[in-house]
Amino acid sequence: MFRFLVRTVGVLFLAAGFAALVLDGSRSIAASSPLLTPFGESCYRLFPRSFTLLQPAVERHLHPLVWDPFLLSVFLLPTFLMFGLFGLLLLWLARRRESSLDRVSGA
Repeated sequence: MFRFLVRTVGVLFLAAGFAALVLDGSRSIAASSPLLTPFGESCYRLFPRSFTLLQPAVERHLHPLVWDPFLLSVFLLPTFLMFGLFGLLLLWLARRRESSLDRVSGA
């Protein structure tokens, strides 16, 4: 049951990544130049109140270096790439693993 839920969320993330790619592609065609939406902008549009509180919370509770070199660079990546990577990661985590008996018998 849990594997099914993780796979479903992974497929939804992949679908969201594809939708973001189509939106960026159509905007790029209309502008005649490549336009990619940063992941941070998408997060801000989805969660405007919470996203503004993220930086002070990370700097206060974790460390300022976690925000500036790491999270800031993640938020500058394209949205379709981040959603696609999240989706692939979830699908990889929910994959069916081979048992040791399957490896030995060759089945």
